[in-house]
Amino acid sequence: MIRQSLFFTGPRQVEIREEPLDPPGPGQVLVKTLISAISPGTETLIYRGQAPGDLAVDETIPALVGRFDFPLKYGYAVIGRAEVLGEGVPAEWQGRLVFAFNPHESHFLAHLEDLLLPPSSLSPEAAVFFPNMETAVTFVMDGQPQLGEQVAVFGQGVVGLLLTGLLSRLPLAGLVSLDLHANRRRLSTDWGAHLCLDPGAPDSLEQLLEAWSRPASYRGADLCYEVSGNPAALDQAIAITGFHGRVVIGSWYGLKRADLNLGGRFHRSRMRLISSQVSTIAPELAGRWSKFRRYLLTWRMLQELAPVSLITHRFPLAQAAQAFDLLDKKPAEALQVILNY
Repeated sequence: MIRQSLFFTGPRQVEIREEPLDPPGPGQVLVKTLISAISPGTETLIYRGQAPGDLAVDETIPALVGRFDFPLKYGYAVIGRAEVLGEGVPAEWQGRLVFAFNPHESHFLAHLEDLLLPPSSLSPEAAVFFPNMETAVTFVMDGQPQLGEQVAVFGQGVVGLLLTGLLSRLPLAGLVSLDLHANRRRLSTDWGAHLCLDPGAPDSLEQLLEAWSRPASYRGADLCYEVSGNPAALDQAIAITGFHGRVVIGSWYGLKRADLNLGGRFHRSRMRLISSQVSTIAPELAGRWSKFRRYLLTWRMLQELAPVSLITHRFPLAQAAQAFDLLDKKPAEALQVILNY
């Protein structure tokens, strides 16, 4: 059969190409895609040509091979239905709704172990948020927020809002978020932030510190998350983090460099900068938290937080170029963009 696949072919260039696809082999399933979600952070970096071409795309997901150079098939959030079963696949898989970490394409082959079964209570549009929610869950695990802490989240894109939603369920002394876009700031308070500020405003960081210094003797954040994708935000996060605080860096900057002021109070603050990424589980947690256990928690959080309202735009696959142009040029308007098949 012939499938349609999305290719990044150069900076700000995407194409839909036709490719031959073999029938499923033993233990494989042919999946027909229903929807796929664009990752606004990672995929915009790729679209703009800001991903390092010598870096492996992903060393843990079989469907993502090669390096970040053009032409490239990418994407990792697909909901589809099992359409054709290969030899040895149980008949009950026929017609099942499945999730896969797979690029944007109309059909694909997958082994059973590479498919996840969403809970029946989740719609396809809710289930497609699985990778972003898993990322947010991982950030919480790596940051280890404690009872009564003061926490700041830089960036209220999809992952940032999901992270804010998770953190708001904890008994924190304060949860402040920061984002450049007014509509995201409004959403952030809906999702549980006590206060959401514009990091571009001249007095925003001082306003944040003042909000925390009144009820507590500890001036600054116990814990900061940098998930904006903007390296300048990391310098701001360091600036507001208190003594022995933690800064979890969840953004992937690609080729963008971070200019950090480490010569001032950082030198004596004993703060910790923590690299967090969803492909692996921190070694100190791996003995108790298998990937499967984290998956179950992620599905549960999707059921509880109901993120479908974060979808702002839907495009047919044939109009994918318009979808990426929107994310590139009008980030204030677009949040979660979905491709329909």
